[in-house]
Amino acid sequence: MKVKEFREYLVGRGQGEDAAGSAVGYVREFERRLGEQGKRLDAASVEDMKWYVSELMAEGLNTFERVVALQRYLNFIGRREEAVHLYFVLSATIIYGSISDRLARLTDDETKSRVFGRVSVPPIGAPTDQFPQVTRWLMDSLAEELDQATLRRVLAGNHHGVPAESFAKHREWLAEAGSLDGLLKRMHDEAVAELTRYMEEGRMWFEQMITPEVVELVRGNQEMLSAVRDGEWLYETKIPFAPADWLLEEDPTMKRFYACHCPLARSAIVSGGVELPLDWCYCSGGYGKWRFDVLFGAETEVEVLESALAGSDRCRFRIRIPESNKRGY
Repeated sequence: MKVKEFREYLVGRGQGEDAAGSAVGYVREFERRLGEQGKRLDAASVEDMKWYVSELMAEGLNTFERVVALQRYLNFIGRREEAVHLYFVLSATIIYGSISDRLARLTDDETKSRVFGRVSVPPIGAPTDQFPQVTRWLMDSLAEELDQATLRRVLAGNHHGVPAESFAKHREWLAEAGSLDGLLKRMHDEAVAELTRYMEEGRMWFEQMITPEVVELVRGNQEMLSAVRDGEWLYETKIPFAPADWLLEEDPTMKRFYACHCPLARSAIVSGGVELPLDWCYCSGGYGKWRFDVLFGAETEVEVLESALAGSDRCRFRIRIPESNKRGY
């Protein structure tokens, strides 16, 4: 384990020395357990992550701090596939928690307490097929307390906790391009180039294998991994969660399942046991618009146009350019 480097990384991101030390300890514990099986930390697989989380659950040690420390270390050493898997394990805690915080900011603590007092969030490591029912309870509870506009705004936040600095380069690209349309084209070109690299190197991209057909799918649609401007709106189409499977699939239900990214809802598409309203997809809209919030320095408005949860085989959104930015772009 890269103890010194990881500790410095955590402290540099604002963690205190004690918290950073605890995180290092959690990762070293995982490394020790792997070593007992003759495995190395820097070569740990997704299957190793599944095994470890199940062990933690059995021992009552499945805490957020323990799992997020390992997830951050895997990100730190470039183990992207394994880090993404652990993010999904943590997703209920992260996303429901972020929605709770944003609800309190946009309304008040009493409203938050009433809404989440009706919702029981599953423990870390719980099977993902439990999540859609919890999400439905949350949506019903939000609807009891909020008008639709406020409900959508609460959901349309940066609930995945993506750092703003992840998109700092977009402002540089905008200055170099000289126009918003030029920036959007560059964002798309860079995304296609990244997918091409992953394809050529045979590496997983967010737990998905990239095929030539996937590269061509994205290359042919600038709305994917970028956006297309039409007047005051930016149009986005999400790349399917499992793009290679999506391209090959002919069954309409499975195609929708392969399109959906949401770890808290997608299993409901195939199970059929829980119906989730379109408004839940404003959470996904918030994820898509966040980079433009950062770019414009203002919170943007998002509208869900199509959703796999609502019967479409794709998820599509539009984002309004803030009034204060229209003349500048």
